[in-house]
Amino acid sequence: MKRGRLRVLLGAAPGVGKTYAMLEEGRRLLADGTDVVIAVVETHGRAATAALVEGLPIVPRRSVAHRGVELSEMDLDAVLARAPRVALVDELAHTNVPGSAHEKRWQDVQQILDAGIDVITTVNVQHIESLNDVVEQITGVTQRETVPDAVVRAADQVEVIDLAPQSLRDRLAAGVVYPAERIDAALSNYFRLGNLTALRELALLWLADEVDSALRTYRAEQGISGTWQARERVVVALTGGPEGETLLRRGARIAARSAGGELLAVHVSSQDGLRAAAPGALAAQRELIESLGGTYHQVVGDDIPRALVDFARSVNATQLVIGVSRRGRLKAALTGPGIGATVIRESGDIDVHIVTHSAAGGRFALPRVTGGALSRQRVVLGFVVALVGGPLLTWLLYVSRTPESITSDVLAFQLLVVIVALTGGIWPALFAAVLSGLTLDYLFVAPQFTVEISDPLHLWALFLYVIIAALVSYIVDQAARRARVAHRATAEAELLASVAGSILRGESAVPALIARTREAFGMSGVRLTAADGTVLATDGEPVRDNRFTSIPIGEPSRATLELHGGPLDASERRLLDVIVAQLGAALERTDLTATAREAGALAETDQVRSALLSAVSHDLRRPLAAAVAAVGGLRNLDENLSPEDRRELLETADESLTTLSTLVTDLLDVSRVQAGVLAVSLRPVDAADVVLAAVEELGLGPSSVDLALDRDLPPVHADPVLLQRVVVNVLANAHRHSPTGIPVRVSTSRLGGSAQLRIIDHGPGIPIDRRDDVFAPFQRLGDTDNATGLGLGLALSKGFSEGMGGALTPEDTPGGGLTMVIELPLAVS
Repeated sequence: MKRGRLRVLLGAAPGVGKTYAMLEEGRRLLADGTDVVIAVVETHGRAATAALVEGLPIVPRRSVAHRGVELSEMDLDAVLARAPRVALVDELAHTNVPGSAHEKRWQDVQQILDAGIDVITTVNVQHIESLNDVVEQITGVTQRETVPDAVVRAADQVEVIDLAPQSLRDRLAAGVVYPAERIDAALSNYFRLGNLTALRELALLWLADEVDSALRTYRAEQGISGTWQARERVVVALTGGPEGETLLRRGARIAARSAGGELLAVHVSSQDGLRAAAPGALAAQRELIESLGGTYHQVVGDDIPRALVDFARSVNATQLVIGVSRRGRLKAALTGPGIGATVIRESGDIDVHIVTHSAAGGRFALPRVTGGALSRQRVVLGFVVALVGGPLLTWLLYVSRTPESITSDVLAFQLLVVIVALTGGIWPALFAAVLSGLTLDYLFVAPQFTVEISDPLHLWALFLYVIIAALVSYIVDQAARRARVAHRATAEAELLASVAGSILRGESAVPALIARTREAFGMSGVRLTAADGTVLATDGEPVRDNRFTSIPIGEPSRATLELHGGPLDASERRLLDVIVAQLGAALERTDLTATAREAGALAETDQVRSALLSAVSHDLRRPLAAAVAAVGGLRNLDENLSPEDRRELLETADESLTTLSTLVTDLLDVSRVQAGVLAVSLRPVDAADVVLAAVEELGLGPSSVDLALDRDLPPVHADPVLLQRVVVNVLANAHRHSPTGIPVRVSTSRLGGSAQLRIIDHGPGIPIDRRDDVFAPFQRLGDTDNATGLGLGLALSKGFSEGMGGALTPEDTPGGGLTMVIELPLAVS
């Protein structure tokens, strides 16, 4: 019997419309004449979903008694007996009631498929086995019902039922997904915007990987080796050199230009493991590639270009990023075109990007202007041209000579001298001039085969010949010298521009200047030490002995720059003076930044002190004056007071002194929080008990507070006294700002390894740009009623929460208002 086809509707979260889409497809198939039945469907009380069920054939469920409760399950035997063409099976990850034919519903589906019946089913991404731990990290909720990846991957068709996260939250807030009593908790926990966005991305990526796997399987089965550019895959070749970070960032930018671009980094190591690579640099670059969202790979091969291209083809890459060669031009001329040219030749339809970098052609260093104008290599090359070109030219001219060819022979040797002068400068040119003059005299000037000059004109011609060679070589030498000076000036300008730019880097300016100095002057190490001997910055490996150049910085000397390596010439010392001046400016900037930071702290303290004095002058004066007046009245008018007056004065004094005591206690508490000396006694605490105690302390009844406490919530790790103070402060604020007749809702729930206590009001709320202000001491956000206290309640609550290892954060209440979330770690059992 032919096995049935499985079609899976995959969703990122509950409520995206999987069941709705399944029922719509069932109605379409039924209208086309297909025999389709509902094997099991869960409407979850959603009216729109229930309306689609009407008119579709349904296989009745079977009732199962479990622990005294009647439960309904899909009747597998009835579905098999009915033998429809298509069966609609909702919630593939569902766990069956004990005693059923199979433990899981996906096992029931396998049996239906084996019977030749097509199945359309639904599942959420959090129920896929391999993604279970990832979903738990995102949402803090452990999913106990899972489906093996192989079951979903074996489906003939997988579709993502997609819905934008904010649209799903809007549906949830409108009551389309869950009943009203579950909306606030759902929006505040599992259905947070960040959670939904992450789950949506997870579902799309899982499906993309599944499509990619199917594409690779098809290409392998069909023997297709060419690149199919279904999406951009950028491979970055790493050598372990300093250019790796530049290449990785360039590759990441290329991959980011297209939706779904993928970044891969590969390092080719030799089969004997002896190819030079810096392990530390490779480790750092591996961390970078992972932070950029890519993957790191390592392959073995002695033929680097072939290994790179083979790896790129194996991953169906569309782009290959390599760095320009770090070899100098002479080495490149002697050893061939290098890896880049070979990769381009072998890459075929893979685009190759050769990226330049600071390490290309060797590290940055100032060119030397001492010594000869031309390099030693050019001088040697000039002698080689003279020694090889002279005999070859002599042979050509000798075999073709005639009595009238002496003039052309002289000009040919003159051309050789000019070529040697252009190549190697004055000394190879003089050597070639003397050698060619002797050759002309010996072989071409009568009498032949003797070094004799019978005609004085011939001697004069030879002399002019040497003079011309000397002049040409001198001009070449001067041009080369000026080119070196210009190159040096350009390098100095580049260094000065880099040094000036380093000052703009703030705190990283000094290390950047030290590193640039070592590279520019070719030192083994550079170190900057303070006047007290403290090392402020270092680069390279300073030598062990005391041979180094020491330069003081600042007047009086505040630091010393040590350069370990060779001596410096006059031009380098002049350039170094500029760098020293910039270092002095960078150190001064660092000091000014530290001073500004200290001044900012002092200004903040002064602001708090001013606010404290202002608050004390207003808030403490009233209860203090009232208490003094009441006590004074009792003392001076004791005999003339009636019992009612005496009681009223005593109540006034008691109320004022209590208020005064509370204000002073808050001041002491906030000072301890700011000083970091808050005494905290942590132990397992029942959050429900704390909430009830806070409600009782505030004297709030059922009409003022709606409690939704999780009975299964484990104890939290907290200080019960501080936690009650936090709840009292936050609850009092919420009650004060809530509209009349609308109670404040207090709920508790678990989120991963922490507990959340949410105090929800439907008052005016707080603008997002002012939320940080509510936690500042002496801040009432425009509330001019001094009877409400010093404005320390939320500042204390935030300090107490953080002191207990938790947090206090504000959120918007759906429909308007403010939700304060107190998050605390669960007690470790």
